[in-house]
Amino acid sequence: MLPQIVSALVLLAFGSGILAVAWQGYRAGVLPAGANGLRGRWMPTRADNPVAFHLFLVLYFCGGMALAVWGLLALIGMAPPLKLR
Repeated sequence: MLPQIVSALVLLAFGSGILAVAWQGYRAGVLPAGANGLRGRWMPTRADNPVAFHLFLVLYFCGGMALAVWGLLALIGMAPPLKLR
């Protein structure tokens, strides 16, 4: 029972975090994209590159919703929990 609750909370936390990034990016008009290495991060804006901005917005939204729904389903026992060690 405890691993099921912990995995559900982890999934819900990551899902809501990704959804928060998508919402903040939608409101600001800029989304973080790409790897954050030595070269920095690519930030597509709604004004400069609307296709990339909306593509990343849809990816963030779908990924966040998928994790949140999986967490909710794992919480009620309809989905397998994460295999935590």
